[in-house]
Amino acid sequence: MPSHDPIDALILEQAAEAVIYANKAGVIERWNAAAVAMFGYTASEALGQNLDLVIPEHLRKAHWRGFDAAMENGKTRLGGRPTMTRGLHKTGQKLYLEMSFALVADASGSALGSVAVARDVTERVEREKAAVATQPH
Repeated sequence: MPSHDPIDALILEQAAEAVIYANKAGVIERWNAAAVAMFGYTASEALGQNLDLVIPEHLRKAHWRGFDAAMENGKTRLGGRPTMTRGLHKTGQKLYLEMSFALVADASGSALGSVAVARDVTERVEREKAAVATQPH
């Protein structure tokens, strides 16, 4: 799926959010610089790997159920709306992520894979939890 316009590749690589594209089989085919910074894996480490690389083990079954259903039905459950979820850094640290997902389809409408855009909100979530914990009951 090479880009015909070099600006497309530059936009993808330089976007502030992590942009990850996985084919129908859940194999990572695009991994931008923000994904490297967020998850700790270089592009060469991530490309060709299964998405389980960045999905905490306890969430994998639900993730694959949704992923497979989206590939089959041609639509995501959330319709592109962002959702809060957890991600897994190379070090094993669990991250709080705000993610949105979209199907990538060919001209005939057949799903080719899925693109996820993620923003790390770990610091904000931990700050909010700490504020709630210090409030008198």
